[in-house]
Amino acid sequence: MSSICSIVPDHILENIVEKGEAPQNVIDSCQATIAKTRELRDARIEYGQSLASIVGQAPPQGIIPPYIHEAIARYAATEGQFSGLDRTVYDAQHLTDALNLPRNKILIKEGGALIEREKDLSGDPNECYIGFKKTYDFYFNFFNRNSINNQGLKLDGFVHFDKGFRNAFWFRNNMVFGDGDGVIFNGFTDELDVIGHELTHGVVEYSGTLDYSFQSGALNESIADVFGIMIKQWAETPGKPQTAAEANWLIGEGIWAKGVNGRALRDMKAPGTAYSDNRVGSDPQPAHWKNFKKLSRSEDNGGVHINSGIPNHAFYLAATIIGGYAWETAGPAWYKALTGGQLRPDASFKEFADLTILNAGEHEAEIREAWVQVGYPF
Repeated sequence: MSSICSIVPDHILENIVEKGEAPQNVIDSCQATIAKTRELRDARIEYGQSLASIVGQAPPQGIIPPYIHEAIARYAATEGQFSGLDRTVYDAQHLTDALNLPRNKILIKEGGALIEREKDLSGDPNECYIGFKKTYDFYFNFFNRNSINNQGLKLDGFVHFDKGFRNAFWFRNNMVFGDGDGVIFNGFTDELDVIGHELTHGVVEYSGTLDYSFQSGALNESIADVFGIMIKQWAETPGKPQTAAEANWLIGEGIWAKGVNGRALRDMKAPGTAYSDNRVGSDPQPAHWKNFKKLSRSEDNGGVHINSGIPNHAFYLAATIIGGYAWETAGPAWYKALTGGQLRPDASFKEFADLTILNAGEHEAEIREAWVQVGYPF
């Protein structure tokens, strides 16, 4: 069962409140953001139960076999003509009801022009629209996946959610962005890996796997980071994809406002080193199983954003040991482990690691070695 998937973990916002070093209006807004996230979490659980009843069922059968549609899609992509991408960016108008997001103010529809800067100084609508395409194209080009649900799901983005909302989240097939505050957090739409991370939660959701608690929840978060970082490495700089060796492996790079002592939200290369600031605390992620944090469900859902540092580091190691582009080497093993139908909803780190090794092909030895370096077989 999934939960509300937001890019900024509750424990960071809670630290800001508890430490009391930030301005009072920032503290108040962090408290409001935590409360809203918990409200959405309860609604998400109910939604996850209904989604679970349909995920994994056989797709509707028709006269045209699936392999013909797949061949057409591959050809169309090659010719630059495929039209499976369908994006709409809405203005949430600072409203707060994520269950009934307003759709009366469309900012950009598929094929439409970007918003002029004078009409929206934040640039959020354009960044959301562009980030959606890069994420869609990544999954389509490298994993032959047609949108989040592999059946052409429309990508709806909502910018300017709530007032002083310091987060971005995937909820009920919608991608929702707060504005940040410029004091602790910058905006969220300009980080491509943030968009890739949140949309990947949707991919995990539609794969019918990975409960959002304890080890399975940490795997859920890690997979979102893994694909978010690959999307960033492939598409952040047009025409200049990064190899594993060239990339910096930072998730949420630039998300901290000026003056905050931090490089990113998470560092897959060196978990536990992404930030350290009096106002927000220090990065608590472990990089190795020996430092696994045994937490209760009330503490970050059992450590989903914290212990994800271990499988994150395993992917970094696998990609760099093999070399080249991560989406061509370690990435396919992670994708097959997720979508191959063998991953249990409450999977442990070992069970997921075993599936990546099983699906590693010619890179089995390197991927096994990467997991060993973070504590496999746990």
